[in-house]
Amino acid sequence: MTAVRVHPERRRRHTLYFLEHATRQRPVHLDTDIDMTRIEAHRGAAREAGRRYSVVSYLLHATGRVLHRHPEANAVLAPGWPFGLRGPRTLRFPEVTAKLALDRTVEGERTVLSALLPGLERASLEDIQQRIERYRGPDTERLPEFRGVRLLGRLPVPLGRLAFAAALRDPAARPGVFGTVAVSSLGHRPVDGFHSHGGTAVTLCAGRVVDRPVVRDGQVAVAPVMRLGLTFDHRVVDGATAADVLGDLKHELEGFDDGAKEDGNQLLHRGAGPDLRP
Repeated sequence: MTAVRVHPERRRRHTLYFLEHATRQRPVHLDTDIDMTRIEAHRGAAREAGRRYSVVSYLLHATGRVLHRHPEANAVLAPGWPFGLRGPRTLRFPEVTAKLALDRTVEGERTVLSALLPGLERASLEDIQQRIERYRGPDTERLPEFRGVRLLGRLPVPLGRLAFAAALRDPAARPGVFGTVAVSSLGHRPVDGFHSHGGTAVTLCAGRVVDRPVVRDGQVAVAPVMRLGLTFDHRVVDGATAADVLGDLKHELEGFDDGAKEDGNQLLHRGAGPDLRP
């Protein structure tokens, strides 16, 4: 009889501590389909010009602008302190900071690292792409911003739990720990849609971009479509607000414009795809 192998989850301890914390959330799930015609046209023109943009970069670009317009969803619940004498409050943040989930192999073990991208409300698509590429380089886990994750993997479990809880004690410091919005993508796999909750008021989950039938002006056409899931913490926002955020994201992505001047050199020309904005 083969002995069962016990495997200590040192590389995933930060994830397990997070999941213990995340049980406090009250997640509700929404989703919608995004017509990616304009974005795919932009990506194609960029490739011809020698530049590659990931789908996640466009999602982050839209997310920064949309959550800046919806500060009630760019927030965190603050407990009623001290001793519960004051009711729960929400803290709304002026800056949008995304927590981007990264699939990485650390010392032979597959794990998830979370990179923080602050200032999304003012970041250009190019700036966002450059930040993502930094995290896709070799030895990502050795970057200084993942020092805390490395420490949690080395600490004894009781101390690791205490250290994780201490990092979350001050709600005002939450953007520097969890970000203000979580973003995850499984678009590199045959996954149409999924939902998770990333410890923030809003979590966005992107599936693959695949050709699907759509209806335009009463006619069936084929277009690249991406399923976008939105999970919201019902303690922080209500369903109507979350639906507004998801609808605004759909509008922003389907009507993508890189903001370039009409000088004949911009990547997205008028008419490169159907104008899907109302």
